[in-house]
Amino acid sequence: MSSSFSREERRILLSVSGAHFVSHLHLLVLPPLFPMLRDTMGVSFLELGFALTLLNVVTFFTQAPMGLLVDRLGARRTLVAGLLLGGVAFVAAGLGGSYAWLLVAAVLAGLANSVYHPADYAILGNAIEDEHVGRAFSLHTFAGYAGGATAPFLMLGVASLGGLTSALVLAGLLGPIAALPLLSEAMNEKPAARRPKGEARGPRLLNAAVMSLLVFFTLIAFGNTAVQSFAVSAWAAASGISLTSANVALTAWLATSAAGVLAGGHVADRTKRHGLVAAMGLGAAAFLILVAGLGDLSPVPLTLVMGTSGFLSGLIMPSRDMMVRAAAPPGQAGAAFGLVSTGFSVGGIVGPVGFGWLLDHGQPHAIFVIAASLMAGAVLMSLVQELRRGRRMAMVPAE
Repeated sequence: MSSSFSREERRILLSVSGAHFVSHLHLLVLPPLFPMLRDTMGVSFLELGFALTLLNVVTFFTQAPMGLLVDRLGARRTLVAGLLLGGVAFVAAGLGGSYAWLLVAAVLAGLANSVYHPADYAILGNAIEDEHVGRAFSLHTFAGYAGGATAPFLMLGVASLGGLTSALVLAGLLGPIAALPLLSEAMNEKPAARRPKGEARGPRLLNAAVMSLLVFFTLIAFGNTAVQSFAVSAWAAASGISLTSANVALTAWLATSAAGVLAGGHVADRTKRHGLVAAMGLGAAAFLILVAGLGDLSPVPLTLVMGTSGFLSGLIMPSRDMMVRAAAPPGQAGAAFGLVSTGFSVGGIVGPVGFGWLLDHGQPHAIFVIAASLMAGAVLMSLVQELRRGRRMAMVPAE
């Protein structure tokens, strides 16, 4: 079978990746606007930060149930609903103009955010041929990176030209726009058939493979939070490196992560040993994080080390997603991705508090030690998945 995407696959991949682009942009709509929101609404940065926490908490509690809903009602229907709800959230924040409306928007945006991973991966996993589903996952993930990178420039640009309300309303309108290519299929999508009473249940969602992947995602989320949110401050406190040089190193990590995702799609399509790919990539990335944090490097070597670590971190992401696809019971891909993706929310809620405490107590080096240790834990979990795959293969009778 051809390794190229068919015309229909390209259409589906483009529409789902567009939704993922908008989802990541929506996550970063508010932070660039914080100074304007503070002045307009008369609130503190702490209160604005609470809105983001509220968004993440809502996503945490609703993502796993949303995965079940995806499998029951249909992934396209649920994805369209999420895009429309995210749109309503930011239009309401823009037109409402008050802190109370901002909190309402945070709740709605958090609920919308819980839709994307289970719905997107369920659609791609079913619609894309096995020969290139790894590349489909990589392009989907890259679209999310692009959405996050676009948000600060777009929001600040529109706000400077048309004001705060215009920026928030525009962000909201992107949701319905991204939903348009999915509307026709969503309206015609048939819900999953209910199992007849008395029929034997299929494999359980809460099996050992899926639960270990939940731990795997959580460990990666904690490690990434440490690097993304606290590496710059930790470098400045530990070695006195300038904020400019530290931010250049972090930017290199983020940019090469995106490049690594694209390369990782090709790797994922050329092997079945996704757990081994994840273990090797994460292990090397964790070692380089230690070097960057403890090595007292000058700016150029630091940037090179972080760039290499970022590339390896991105390289494993399509294989990570393929591990979830393989572990999901038949007909429960949405539920599986919804459950394991709650690990991202755990890292986003708990991680900043712990890492911030370490910096406040004069332990900048501990940020990197803990980040590398968490990634090493994820290496162990991916090796466990690889061992499970080997056992399953050994149980399949030879033809």
